[in-house]
Amino acid sequence: MKVLNFGSLNLDYVYSVDHMVRPGETLASSGMNVFCGGKGLNQSIALAKAGVPVYHAGMIGEEGGILLEACKEGGVNAEFIRTIPGKSGHTIIQVDKDGQNCILLYGGANRSITKEYVDEVLGSFEEGDILLLQNEVNLLDYIIDSAYERGMTVILNPSPYDSALDACDFGKVSMFLLNEVEGAQVTGEEDPEKILEKLKTLYPDTKVVLTLGGNGSVYQYKDEQYRQGIYKVKAVDTTAAGDTFTGYFISSVIDDMPVPEGLRLAAKASAIAVSREGATASIPLREEVLGWKE
Repeated sequence: MKVLNFGSLNLDYVYSVDHMVRPGETLASSGMNVFCGGKGLNQSIALAKAGVPVYHAGMIGEEGGILLEACKEGGVNAEFIRTIPGKSGHTIIQVDKDGQNCILLYGGANRSITKEYVDEVLGSFEEGDILLLQNEVNLLDYIIDSAYERGMTVILNPSPYDSALDACDFGKVSMFLLNEVEGAQVTGEEDPEKILEKLKTLYPDTKVVLTLGGNGSVYQYKDEQYRQGIYKVKAVDTTAAGDTFTGYFISSVIDDMPVPEGLRLAAKASAIAVSREGATASIPLREEVLGWKE
């Protein structure tokens, strides 16, 4: 079984601020750093650091060499990544004094995926292989359909949620990993319990992991349900928290770990990640997570 993450690769321009910029306001930043990120790359590196051999597919621009280096250093197989003319995807991220973030995303090369490229990449994978997706690349509906036809197991993090997801056949998704905001956008419900109930009605054969911020996370599959609280730490930067959780939980599934153990592992990894700056740079190695004292 092979694992493919078909997703974004971004340069993150991170600004430290007292508070999020308000409309009409000019605000001085107390610091600025450039990190490698993108939900796709973050999740690939989380998988690799959790001990899962992972291939990454995606597009970068002419200044994207640093992103290839990040893959190499993070243990991610980059043979399917292509460099094209123009700019890589990037973000402008504000991080306030409490560690909360606000993100402006520019798609760049991430929005240049072609059907020919999708066919080329998926041609190296087969039935039973795992495909992880987020919504920061184009042609997501075509990627899902093509992977499903090959018999791949499709795992989707529908973030950021936008109208492009309306074209996707969610019935072909084996597992959703989403937060309560995305859960509300998928189901039209606000209350987490109603979100879970609606997802079970709409997609009865799909596993769901719903993250609830300070209230932890919930795993649901048919009548099976498990809950996990958070580990409280001082938050420095929450940028990669959800992506770290995703990578580590998927690693637990691949390792046939019991669900409650997998949720605990992912929660610990996320707690460590939010205590550090940056996206990929904040993701801990498996040994550190296993040795972390609660």
